[in-house]
Amino acid sequence: MERMQMPALGAVPGMPPKGERPFGIPPLGGKPPVGGPGGPPHGFVPPMADISWVKRKFLDVTYAKDSPAQRFDLYLPDEGDGPFPLVIHIHGGGFAFGDKRDDHMDAYLKGLKRGFAVASIEYRVSGEAKFPAAVNDCREAIRYIKAHAREYKVDKNRIGVIGGSAGGNLAAMMGMNVPNGAFMGEKATDAYTETPFVRVAVPQFGPMSFGTMNEQAKANGISEIHENAADMPESQYIGVPIDKAPKELVDAANPATYAGPDTAPMLVQHGTMDHLVPFAQSVEFVKALEAKGCDVTFTPLEGADHEDKMFTTDENLDLVFSFIKKHMK
Repeated sequence: MERMQMPALGAVPGMPPKGERPFGIPPLGGKPPVGGPGGPPHGFVPPMADISWVKRKFLDVTYAKDSPAQRFDLYLPDEGDGPFPLVIHIHGGGFAFGDKRDDHMDAYLKGLKRGFAVASIEYRVSGEAKFPAAVNDCREAIRYIKAHAREYKVDKNRIGVIGGSAGGNLAAMMGMNVPNGAFMGEKATDAYTETPFVRVAVPQFGPMSFGTMNEQAKANGISEIHENAADMPESQYIGVPIDKAPKELVDAANPATYAGPDTAPMLVQHGTMDHLVPFAQSVEFVKALEAKGCDVTFTPLEGADHEDKMFTTDENLDLVFSFIKKHMK
């Protein structure tokens, strides 16, 4: 099937010029919500991964200067001079909270034993900055890593991304391989020395089409329904209640909007019993990519819930890392 030409965001009708705040979203600043709409429960502290055993690592590396959140960690295999293929993890948390060093990394650091370098990105969450800040942060982190690839002993031409939940949306966004300067809020193309393109992406149980989530939840009888759309994490993320948001804004936050010839091969995974993000979100996303001729593989996890341990079993990690390795050759 012939792939459709990927649209530049600035060409979407109704979208503001690059660099401007969309649709009345308030200025940057503030703290992530705690216990409020879209935020973590009061007193929530994410469990952290054990990174003490990793001998070679770069921690809390700053990739931009707009926020203390703009940092990443990078881990190298114990032996070898590289350059190593790199797998980048993007954490979830409803776009509102999370930590690049949370216990998801216990699973993905197993990539070190398979010859991969592994990184994890911190980004601005919705209480600090609205969409497209998180997307732009992840893109800038990839550019920074590529620009310093020799220092970090990674192969800048063999980078893959993985993420779950909100991180699944962001991993999918990275996999769309939108050119420099073509995403809202970015500078002119000559401002960049590297492109944020990746070779492969693995989005897991991510919210993609925000406007259809409630109707899908009602239909499946399993997933959480937000009677007040303003309470949805996705509403907090884009800065407007989903049921009142312009279609152009909702579409802009949907990775499928940018699918086209440059889209990386993608492995999409979702549990059929997800109580937070309807399974149909990934079904809809995969169909949209297939309609545009993209290389996409869909592996539903039967009976799995949101953040289910089935995603980090050795069997599924074998599948994930094998898929990534296949597309990094």
